[in-house]
Amino acid sequence: MQSIRTLLEQQPMIALFLTIALGYLVGEIKFKGLSLGVGAVLFVALTVGWFAPKSVPSAMVGTLGLALFLYAVGIQYGKEFFRGLTSAEGRKANLLAAFAVILAGAVSLAFVGGTVKVGYALGLFAGAGTSTPALQAAIQALGNDDPAVGYSVAYPFGVAGPILFLYLGFLISKPQIAQNGTGNELLEIEIRNPDIVGKPLEEVMRTLPDGVRITAVRIEDRNVHASPELLLSQGNVVLAVGPNKEVLEQTRKLLGEAAAGRITSDRSDLDYLRVFASKPTVVGMALSELGQPDGISYTVMQVRRGDSDLVLQPNLTLEYGDRVGLLTNRASFQAVRKYFGDSIKGTAEFSYISIGIGMALGFLVGALQIPIPGVGKITIGLAGVLVVALVFGRLRRTGSINWTIPISANLVLRNLGLTLFLAQVGMSSGPKFAATVTQTGLLFLGLGAITLMVLVLPIMLIGMYVLRMPYDQVTGIVAGACGNPAVLAFSNKLTPTDRPDVAYAMIFPGTTILKILFVDIVPNVLGK
Repeated sequence: MQSIRTLLEQQPMIALFLTIALGYLVGEIKFKGLSLGVGAVLFVALTVGWFAPKSVPSAMVGTLGLALFLYAVGIQYGKEFFRGLTSAEGRKANLLAAFAVILAGAVSLAFVGGTVKVGYALGLFAGAGTSTPALQAAIQALGNDDPAVGYSVAYPFGVAGPILFLYLGFLISKPQIAQNGTGNELLEIEIRNPDIVGKPLEEVMRTLPDGVRITAVRIEDRNVHASPELLLSQGNVVLAVGPNKEVLEQTRKLLGEAAAGRITSDRSDLDYLRVFASKPTVVGMALSELGQPDGISYTVMQVRRGDSDLVLQPNLTLEYGDRVGLLTNRASFQAVRKYFGDSIKGTAEFSYISIGIGMALGFLVGALQIPIPGVGKITIGLAGVLVVALVFGRLRRTGSINWTIPISANLVLRNLGLTLFLAQVGMSSGPKFAATVTQTGLLFLGLGAITLMVLVLPIMLIGMYVLRMPYDQVTGIVAGACGNPAVLAFSNKLTPTDRPDVAYAMIFPGTTILKILFVDIVPNVLGK
């Protein structure tokens, strides 16, 4: 054992990556369907840090890792975050989540006294909310690694607790939740309504339910693109695309009768093609700005980003790696592929120029001293990276600079960054963690459970019974306030709609910033 300890302490990089590998192995172990995931890296790191105290890598490793995580999160969720701030529904959800976060923070501070130091309490607060950025901010604000001890004790509750409460809430409330359609349901409709005959397609489409588009028209024995000026005649067949079967049935009642197979069975004029958006000339462009290469006509039927089909709107901006579904003539396939790029490499393409500028500005914002009356001057540290990333995530593109990162590359950056941070901070906290938990383990476990309950239960009870929010939206708010992707994944299984994802995207960035500010301000107020 001594020889292994010596090796690890002489080669910190070996210790770091061995910790990461073992952490992910442990994270894959499931108990009744639950696992710690990337959080297990922290617990393995604590063990390695206790076993080989001198193997700790440089603190800059953890700082860089967390900065990458925050930047990737901000770029992905910036648009949804600002949409949440400007809509009544989003503001209500953010206020509810903010109330629960502040309440949980206040309760954690109520534990301070005796063996519970301020650092331990802030760590319990960050761990119950599984917020590694808040942990880093607490460590920086206090100048010691006490928060890592409380964080590691409360973290398991932050993962498993919300899932348990959401499941119990589902059993008790028995919500009626309709499953989503594919997002791109198709229906062929023959025009029979005399009020429609002779009208241009553009005018007819304005009368259709929200989210329904006409993408092709069959005139006699030919399929043609759905051009706005096309006049509809009795017996024409239109291909309607909508978010679900219910709205398409409403469309059928407005237009005529179903005519299955009339368009889709004939591909001689128009055929379906799916391409990757990977060419810089189309990435960052809105659908309304796309051109027709060499005079070739096509109609965009679908844009799929990651695992989700996006709602097609004129202002929808393409990103690297988007899969675009098109209707065009087979003879045009080659030209259309060339126009969009159609390279799978687009799923991993992003601009290092944009990341360099964004990260530099983020660190600059984080270093600015902000005066707060009665508190003094504070800096938001790495939260500055998140703030800048949220703004750029909202802008998507500035001139020739594209700020977006493909989902696949975003996930790699985010997970790598989070892994590096957890490994570094866990290894540095190992000795103190072992000594503290030996003395106060049961006490800290109880305090961690209480902090988690104070964070989750107010959102569920107020959201469902006071604000009358749908249960699937409440699950997304809980996931965003807790900040753990495992909670969001469970919410999606429990309530198979898009509301959990939308609520999570609106809530998660704001509550992350709030947690960071809380642990940053408290030591200044308490004079610690």
